[in-house]
Amino acid sequence: QVQLVESGGGLVQPGGSLRLSCAASGSTFSIYDMGWYRQAPGKQRELVASVTGGDNTDYADSVKGRFAISRDNAKTTVTLQMNSLKPEDTAVYYCNAKRRFPPANYWGQGTQVTVSS
Repeated sequence: QVQLVESGGGLVQPGGSLRLSCAASGSTFSIYDMGWYRQAPGKQRELVASVTGGDNTDYADSVKGRFAISRDNAKTTVTLQMNSLKPEDTAVYYCNAKRRFPPANYWGQGTQVTVSS
């Protein structure tokens, strides 16, 4: 079992930056692939960025070059640095932990990010 707690959301103007953090507890953090997803009103939840236990990263095309995901296995945290934010980045952002064997999937409670002038 893994517990995930996100922090760092808020209101920011277009072009601004925010840093989201996710603190994990309850299991061996390093074996989990970690990800950030987002869900805007009326839309499906989508993957924003992910990082494997081996530090391989992947990004949605819409955020490449603007967002950066990183993990600290010692502190059991995963961070999403978001730069050059756009109004279309407005959504609830969720932290996700995924274990491959045996399969398991955990979610945080979500944190709101609003990009507006």
